Amino acid sequence: MSGQIDDVRPLISERRLPAKAVVGEVIPVTALVWREGHDAIAASLNVRGPGDAEARVFTMTRDRDNVDRVHAVFTPDQTGSWTFRVDAWSDPIATWRNAVSKKLAAGQDEAELANDLAHGVELFELAAAGTPGAESEHLERIAETLRNPGDLQARIHAALDPATTEILARHPLRQQLRRGQVHEVLVDRRGALFNSWYELFPRSTGGRDEQGAPVHGTFATTAKALDRVAEMGFDTVYFPPIHPIGEINRKGRNNTLTPGPGDVGSPWAIGSAAGGHDAFHPELGTEEDFLALMKRAEELNLEIALDLALQAAPDHPWARDHREFFTELADGTIAYAENPPKKYQDIYPLNFENDWETITQEVYRVVKFWVDLGVTTFRVDNPHTKPADFWAWLIKEIHATHPEVLFLAEAFTRPARLYGLGKLGFSQSYTYFTWKTTKAELSEFATEIRDAADISRPNLFVNTPDILHASLQYGGRAMFAIRATLAATMSPLWGVYSGYELFEHEAVKEGSEEYLDSEKYELRPRDFEGAVASGDSLQPYLTQLNEIRRSHPALQQLRNLHLHQIDNENMIAYSKVDPATGDAVFVVVNLDPTNTQEATVHLDLAAIGQEPGAVFPVHDTISGADWTWSEHNFVRLEPLGHVAHVLELPQVPAHLREALAYRQVNDYRP
Repeated sequence: MSGQIDDVRPLISERRLPAKAVVGEVIPVTALVWREGHDAIAASLNVRGPGDAEARVFTMTRDRDNVDRVHAVFTPDQTGSWTFRVDAWSDPIATWRNAVSKKLAAGQDEAELANDLAHGVELFELAAAGTPGAESEHLERIAETLRNPGDLQARIHAALDPATTEILARHPLRQQLRRGQVHEVLVDRRGALFNSWYELFPRSTGGRDEQGAPVHGTFATTAKALDRVAEMGFDTVYFPPIHPIGEINRKGRNNTLTPGPGDVGSPWAIGSAAGGHDAFHPELGTEEDFLALMKRAEELNLEIALDLALQAAPDHPWARDHREFFTELADGTIAYAENPPKKYQDIYPLNFENDWETITQEVYRVVKFWVDLGVTTFRVDNPHTKPADFWAWLIKEIHATHPEVLFLAEAFTRPARLYGLGKLGFSQSYTYFTWKTTKAELSEFATEIRDAADISRPNLFVNTPDILHASLQYGGRAMFAIRATLAATMSPLWGVYSGYELFEHEAVKEGSEEYLDSEKYELRPRDFEGAVASGDSLQPYLTQLNEIRRSHPALQQLRNLHLHQIDNENMIAYSKVDPATGDAVFVVVNLDPTNTQEATVHLDLAAIGQEPGAVFPVHDTISGADWTWSEHNFVRLEPLGHVAHVLELPQVPAHLREALAYRQVNDYRP
């Protein structure tokens, strides 16, 4: 066969790197399959999982609008390296069925169709020989019917009936097979894609003394704080660095250069006489205390994520024993970190070019130390400022013995870097979600993260200790609910930094995104229980969002976001459908934190598995209200009430799900 297999997707870096997936994620595969002439051509998807002795074969469906494009889906059921291959082959029975249907419709008689009937007998006998059991007998009967005299139309229609079509779809007669190239998909555990993160500082969990002064927290007080995090429905609790903090050039409150005797410094200024990256801050506790904290987290079904920040305070053991790890200036001093206009006088960045071998082995030793203690998730600080080859090597080395370990890239950087880190092995990444606030910006962003699902998994943090966006500073409390709703429903991954639920919004100064009295430089105990009791907390809403996410598989997929038209620039509407279960969710958000907004939502019914003209029930998981919707629907959202609808839609029928999965792939661009 001289046909071709083109534009196979997913395809990453010309097959040099694998696509990303997780267990249970529906992976759409498409290709352009074509040949010369008018004979029918078909394709199959051959998928092989880790340890599979035989490939799992799926017949690919031809697209209605582009007959040369075929598609199929597969769902990995275990972690590891999976491969897939698209094969094309001549489909002689489809060619025969098409020809005899046209000739019969044109009124040709049995004499004119004699050769066609004889060829049909031959083809169905060949197909029967390759088909097992009762289905083989069905195909034999078709051959016998074509061979024997009788009503011509009845004999041919027997070869065209739906039962025969279904059998041939399962057991096609393949001729002139052309095998495609093998593509790899690296499948992670489910938590790499579906996860809710909560960030807290262990040192701020100590409460206050009788005089009202903050008390330094410990691993024991942190263990008690985990109960609230688990009750809110979060999956991962992330700690900033828990190592000893440098004394030299220690920062004071609000990032001043004049610390007082009680100032605790920045956790990211790692290292002192008490140890470095493999040591515990003495006031937090010992290794035994940390292991007890890990055990408590496990009891609560929480995963602890640690910060991996490859930098050192001036009194870190590395600065004493390995001066070559850093950049030495002309005056003999070591260069501290800068991100103009920000200066970090308490931090020395590593310079891999000075001693690549020693630095990489030391970092591997540190990471392995924590992995051996049971840590399976790391949030990596500024990975885009370190060599990309280093990350590819480190992640591969760790995964060789611990494939369950996840790495989140704190990479607020240009797309080439951000997505490049994803291709090289990072499990998740921070994004520019924080700065996307308008309908146009959010629509473009949602499309981008959906289309990049094969290489990057976006973790939409609503805030971080470094980022208090102006929308939260001035948008009022409704804005906190708006941003949480968007983050929790646009991506299967989202995150919250502690204090968000208390509407913390004061910046250190006008035009800054730094918090006033930032927790990066001081203890900041909070009265979460009191705020909930007084009704002055977003905690119940965050809990509700996590409950909705757990209840709806549609919100646990990334590739399935579809934007819908809504005639108000202050509102955004989108749907998600899970191709595996048919679960469907529709989200409408009022982006205006001050004013009530009204609009008409114009549904793309096909995108949610509904027929033209359909009328169907919807249930709002936020308010509990029920409505009847159709193609055009009026919505009204008040910032002092509910800022969004998160609607349960009717389940999509099984026969439509693959087509919806395929819609998630971009249109072909030559």
